[in-house]
Amino acid sequence: MSALLEVENLRAWYGASQVLHGVDLRVEAGEIVALAGRNGSGRSTFAKALMSMVHADGVRRFAGRSFAGLRTFEIARLGLGYVAEQRDVFPTLTVDENLRLGLGPRTGRFTIDDAYALFPVLAGRRAARAGVLSGGEQQMLALARALVGGPDLLIVDEPTEGLAAQMAARGAARARSGGTADRAAPRARAHARGSRGGHGAWPRRVRRRSAGARATRRGGARVAWGWLKNLGEG
Repeated sequence: MSALLEVENLRAWYGASQVLHGVDLRVEAGEIVALAGRNGSGRSTFAKALMSMVHADGVRRFAGRSFAGLRTFEIARLGLGYVAEQRDVFPTLTVDENLRLGLGPRTGRFTIDDAYALFPVLAGRRAARAGVLSGGEQQMLALARALVGGPDLLIVDEPTEGLAAQMAARGAARARSGGTADRAAPRARAHARGSRGGHGAWPRRVRRRSAGARATRRGGARVAWGWLKNLGEG
């Protein structure tokens, strides 16, 4: 039986500069996998390569189907959600309008009401423009917008960036209360060279439940939910 996500020999470039030099990764349904490494090791590039946001080649399969060569919106329609490190909210639109832009043909598992329950601070600011939100509030909005799209797999670059520890814990607790799956990844097969030319940029060991990792399941779909601290440098 095929995994939910299968990546083999993934390579990626920015122009003529090669950043990823053959990454292998396998993620099962309901599993949480953390890619940890120093800044510049290629973690963000790996996420962008999966979403066809940088030039890349290699095997990429989702639920047994190859998505190599598809455009970003086509990959999203397959069931992959993505939250960028920069959050990429629409600053002139309200919180509610940003959330509604996340709705699509796969919605229904996680509703806008669920988003407000998960992040109550957003409920109180639903009429505010996203551009006036704090960094932490924008991170909540970006996570919530991705979830209302109903992804089967959620890829989050720096999940707790800008979030206070208390808010991260509250969000993780609410996610647990709405889901039944509770499996963290025991391993990740990932090998890459960092953009600075370093070797062994990603350690093989995956830390289980670093700040409360969980997988939530709604309507039969399992969504990886990683509340993981940025290990950064060191």
